[in-house]
Amino acid sequence: MKRMLRFIVDSNLFQGFIIGVILFAGVLVGLETYPGIMEKWGHILHKLDSVVLAIFVVEILMKMGAEGRKPWRFFRDPWNVFDFVIVAVCLVPPLAQYAMVMRMARLLRVFRLVRVIPKLQLLVSALLRSLPSMGYVSILLFILFYMYAVAGVFLFRENDPVHFGDLQVALISLFRVVTLEDWTNIMYTQMYGCDVYPYGMHEHLCTSPRALSGVAVAYFVSFVLLGTMIVLNLFIGIIVNSFDSAREEMETVERKLKGAAGEMGLESQLRRLEADLKDLHATVGDLRAIAKDEMVKKTA
Repeated sequence: MKRMLRFIVDSNLFQGFIIGVILFAGVLVGLETYPGIMEKWGHILHKLDSVVLAIFVVEILMKMGAEGRKPWRFFRDPWNVFDFVIVAVCLVPPLAQYAMVMRMARLLRVFRLVRVIPKLQLLVSALLRSLPSMGYVSILLFILFYMYAVAGVFLFRENDPVHFGDLQVALISLFRVVTLEDWTNIMYTQMYGCDVYPYGMHEHLCTSPRALSGVAVAYFVSFVLLGTMIVLNLFIGIIVNSFDSAREEMETVERKLKGAAGEMGLESQLRRLEADLKDLHATVGDLRAIAKDEMVKKTA
């Protein structure tokens, strides 16, 4: 039974079936966002959702059964724990006060695609591997944001209280600048003054216009170069390096598995040869016994 379950859960057909069920579950959750569809077909969608949940429960039971007499080995894989938690949460009876949480838990089932598609699993592994380094880059980026936000408040608060009225607003404005979302409008307001280059529906806040063309250009261009072109690209570089490391690790594991499979194949071949040799020795012994009997008969 253990070998049969292991063969089933590791087969490509079973994996493809589970991928299809996960995609179908995602479609069901998406259909629930349409009130008209839920009013007309809600009872059918709920029944289909119960069928999907039952399939996931059977999948987990089969994987635990594939571990034989040690089903707790199933939980050694973090991805298996993730699958188990999602299914367990979905099995909890829905309560009115936790309806939104239950819906979000059902939505997480779509994320199980990462578990069953190796390439997606590789990407997530690379992202998780890069988190420590990304943390240090995030600290560097925060220091950069903080320094420029404080300087921006001191320089541009009188001219542009909308974007640099206080520290927290300045931080949000700099986030807009670093993502290059229409950042030139903010720069032009500081270059020409809020009276010459107003900022939309807040002209009444322009009480102290002040043009700082050279300072504004140096401030925003340097921030874009440092924040967007350098620091944000560090994130990309870290993720790429982590992806390469994760891919090399996965390739190493695959080579080891192939080598182990080859060694097992070689061992089975040696065992067959040993069995054939034993049979050959037995046949030779029989022939010798027959030859002795013939010699005895001739001498008699």
